[in-house]
Amino acid sequence: MDNLSTTPSTSQTGAAIGERITGSEALLRGLLNEGVECVFGYPGGNVLYIYDAMVGNPDFKHLLTRHEQGAIHAADGYARSTGKVGVCIATSGPGATNLVTGIATAYMDSVPLVIITGNVPTTVMGSDAFQEADIISITMPITKHSYLVRDAKELPRIIHEAFHLAGTGRRGPVLIDIPKDVSNQQISYTPSDLQINLRGYQGVPAPNRDDIIELLQAVEGSERPVLIAGGGVIYSDASAELLEFAEKTQIPVATTLLGLGGFPSSHELWMGMPGMHGTYTANMAIQQADLIISIGSRFDDRITMKLEGFAPQAKKIAHIDIDPAEIGKNIPTDISCVGDIKAVLALANKTARPAQSAGWISDMHSSKRTYPLRYDNDDSGLKPQFVIEMISETTNGEAIITTDVGQHQMWTAQFYQFKHPRSLLTSGGLGTMGFGFPSAMGAQIGNPDRLVVSINGDGGMQMCAQEMAVCAIHQLPVKIVVINNQVLGMVKQWQELIHEQRFSHIELAGSPDFVKLAEAYGIKGLRAATNEEAVRVWQEALDTPGPVLVEFVVPKEEKVYPMVFSGMTLDQMVLGEFQ
Repeated sequence: MDNLSTTPSTSQTGAAIGERITGSEALLRGLLNEGVECVFGYPGGNVLYIYDAMVGNPDFKHLLTRHEQGAIHAADGYARSTGKVGVCIATSGPGATNLVTGIATAYMDSVPLVIITGNVPTTVMGSDAFQEADIISITMPITKHSYLVRDAKELPRIIHEAFHLAGTGRRGPVLIDIPKDVSNQQISYTPSDLQINLRGYQGVPAPNRDDIIELLQAVEGSERPVLIAGGGVIYSDASAELLEFAEKTQIPVATTLLGLGGFPSSHELWMGMPGMHGTYTANMAIQQADLIISIGSRFDDRITMKLEGFAPQAKKIAHIDIDPAEIGKNIPTDISCVGDIKAVLALANKTARPAQSAGWISDMHSSKRTYPLRYDNDDSGLKPQFVIEMISETTNGEAIITTDVGQHQMWTAQFYQFKHPRSLLTSGGLGTMGFGFPSAMGAQIGNPDRLVVSINGDGGMQMCAQEMAVCAIHQLPVKIVVINNQVLGMVKQWQELIHEQRFSHIELAGSPDFVKLAEAYGIKGLRAATNEEAVRVWQEALDTPGPVLVEFVVPKEEKVYPMVFSGMTLDQMVLGEFQ
């Protein structure tokens, strides 16, 4: 985006041998050398030298958000949508701690980020100085690695290592904490090819051929196999290999929330999403399967539900994953294939043969016809499912969709037909409200020629609504959708179905007029409360250049079905009014 604030320094390519520069200038050059296109951040006292180094630097692009949480979610959205490492920056103390939720979000979903925080000068560290917080200790459980920089001479190496760590193996966030005096320290800078030599950091092992042979033998002997494809398929850019494997082995595919888009939703072998709000066909197939193959999915509890009753008829369970720590962690595994999913599937595809699954596939097609996802599109108001279907049809499934967390997230997973990987950006593991909108900004910057639609609930939208200023100023053409049911919908659904309608603190009374709020930020705002209005205003939003917010007013009584209650097995689904 050319209209972002551009303040690159003397450029990463023109440094003279032995040139004297500050740690801050070394940081910016290091980021540019790593190919960073945009840094998302918010300045403060202990990163002032870093921000000062940006002045007059035409190569360095920085996007000023309105909250540090907006910055890290934007960096996250950039990373998920592009496959590159996202970068954000914040000052010490409250600036750094405001990043914690975003760091945990990225860690849970294996998103590659490099997070740069300022800290108090080394001379006062440990003295409870103004805006001091031990961010290394605070974030240690939710980072892949952390660096506290005590000497600016180490910055070039640390930056290079941080990007390598974040973007290789099982990806994740890496934090670099830079004290203020270190950022102003003068060093002799010499451009050089930095070598990676990280003791104890193992590369991704090559696929074990014997494990793959065992897997393929299990496939050939199976009559009721199921593939569960997760986010790892997308992170490994292995969608093409998965498609080939499914077609060669003739195995039906269920894609997890983070795996949506990793397998074409229009394919005859696709069964939908499994789990708590999964499709009837996917859940019943897992419960009746004689072979389960998890590919880049960690058997999360929202997929397995009651562990003791998961896939009770499976004679064997296989797990393909880049992280050996995930093998057998939640579900006992009979066959394990550790390695990069793209490499594992590419090797498997060379000799893969079909399972004995013709009857099984026929049963699956029959189940999809008998138990489709459905809802009552009656006169009781604009239904959120209708809105998602409309967005899917009008974008032809080609948009990048970001969501917040809650009912609208599940309706999006159910009713938007994803065609491509990296098309759904959502907080899966942590379930972070406030993620959807700022992540869309990062996705739009990383994909300036793509349509980006951010689907939010009225609760989550208010957590980072201030970032509308950024969309307005830079004319980021994100289409902002607010599914407004005037309530914390998913919490209400649980309280109604599980807690015997004992509703407690779920009404979002006093929420703003979202149309007026958008207009206050300089963004066009539209509203719809009927099907006809929805079709009209959504087309107007698509036809309008720049950012637009569309509020869809929907009934608060609408629920997400199917639903599997906690403690139940996947075949104990509540289908709602269609049961």
